[in-house]
Amino acid sequence: MTAIQPVEARCDHCKQTRPLFLYEPDCGLHLGAGAFTCPWCSIEKQPLLCVRCWGCRKEREDNDPELIAEDETWQQICAANRRAIEREEARAAADKAACEGIAAATEEASA
Repeated sequence: MTAIQPVEARCDHCKQTRPLFLYEPDCGLHLGAGAFTCPWCSIEKQPLLCVRCWGCRKEREDNDPELIAEDETWQQICAANRRAIEREEARAAADKAACEGIAAATEEASA
């Protein structure tokens, strides 16, 4: 098996020739979640960054109070959606049990 070597070129940030990587966000927010768009995803053309520049940028964004607040809001929305789905599933199970009980009582009465 051969290891893939990163491309060496000028970093778009520090302008030094180093191994570069194209950061591809996997946060899922870049899929059009409205107001919740991470800074990486809102860039039209992703920069080629060396590991040092990418790490500094990632750390700065990870500690950004506005992004932390957005993440907390997003987590609250997801938790509320989970609770709503659980309630709906519980209601559906109760309805099914009631229908099965009525069907069993009807069969007993007709027999």
